[in-house]
Amino acid sequence: MSTSKKITFTEDWVVVILGLAIIFLALLGVNIPKPSFSWETIEVLSTKILGADNLLKIGGQFLLVYGIAILGAFLLGKPVKHLLTVFPIVFVVTLIALVIAGNNVVKEYNLEAVIFSLAIGLAISNFFKLPNWFKEALSTELYVKIGLVLLGTTVIFGDILKAGSLGLIQALVVVISVWYFAFWLCKKLKIDEEMSMMLSSAVSICGVSAAIATSGAIKGDSKKLSYVISLVLITAIPMMIFMPYMANWMGLSQEVTGAWLGGSIDTTGAVVASGSLVGDEALKISTIVKFSQNVLLGIAAFAISIYWTYSKSKSAENAEKPTLKVIWDRFPKFVLGFIFASLLFSFVISPEKIDTVKDGLKSVQGLWFTLAFTSIGLETNFKDLFVHNNKKPLYAFLIAQTFNVIVTLLVALVLFG
Repeated sequence: MSTSKKITFTEDWVVVILGLAIIFLALLGVNIPKPSFSWETIEVLSTKILGADNLLKIGGQFLLVYGIAILGAFLLGKPVKHLLTVFPIVFVVTLIALVIAGNNVVKEYNLEAVIFSLAIGLAISNFFKLPNWFKEALSTELYVKIGLVLLGTTVIFGDILKAGSLGLIQALVVVISVWYFAFWLCKKLKIDEEMSMMLSSAVSICGVSAAIATSGAIKGDSKKLSYVISLVLITAIPMMIFMPYMANWMGLSQEVTGAWLGGSIDTTGAVVASGSLVGDEALKISTIVKFSQNVLLGIAAFAISIYWTYSKSKSAENAEKPTLKVIWDRFPKFVLGFIFASLLFSFVISPEKIDTVKDGLKSVQGLWFTLAFTSIGLETNFKDLFVHNNKKPLYAFLIAQTFNVIVTLLVALVLFG
């Protein structure tokens, strides 16, 4: 009697497969629709956003991400039954967040869709008791890692080098100095190493993306990751609003201001929003610096995975020896997808082809991130984020962020002043 064994993949490899599949579909000519969510009045909302043409684009994106999510569950060997119901609900909540964030008044306050998707998800999960099967069908890390692979298509090495090496120099100096300060501070406050890793990466590199990449590298606890992500989002809002005004009050040039914003504010969207408040040159420099930090994301995740493997092998009696095989097994494979996409769009794909696919890929990348934040909200109990055990990480994050702001300003003055 013969038995067939079902072939499954690890989540990181599934992410690479799915992320690159979306990219190659676009490169092969499959149109990835880019719906509009920008509106001023109820009339524009009803005629433009909810118009037939835009709804068709939204429907096209839904079919794409729905199909990818189902394929992901199949490759991971997970049951699809509940996903068929849960994913459309997550998509509708995400869609509401995108529409809210698209309002012009909301845009003036530089509030991103991920903030609303997280808030709505938290409200639902804390006011209503969601069944376990619903939460089990959520695939937060799968969605956000697909978004990270797609993020690689926007990290164009040529553009960064063409704009100048100063951004790369600043990114390297700031990332190394702030990461080690944050990690040292966490150790002084006796914060566990897992939380310390995620917090240090979030403060020093690129916020949410870095926290998730680090969590993947060390296979971190999802509750700790949710807490760090919440800290990043909460602090990003006042920073992106007040820092441009502080720069103006201090009389900083647009170049210095852009470098300061790009190196200090954790989320890319918030960097772009704050840079826009200052001027075109500030926007350009801030984006370059932030993209330069994004380039370091894959390198940092690789280094952290090696460190984690070695440190755990020394601290545990029966731990695996840190051979190349062990390091490879624990290495976050989705980082390879990010790097491959970046190299592909930097050195292989023509600029003309990139121009035809970048908008669609950027739109669906943002959708995956927003879907992930909706899922984080739906699976998180708000009170867990602010229990007494979390006070030390909060203090560490705020102190490290203050250190980050000061160090980045000094480096920006030296390099761009």
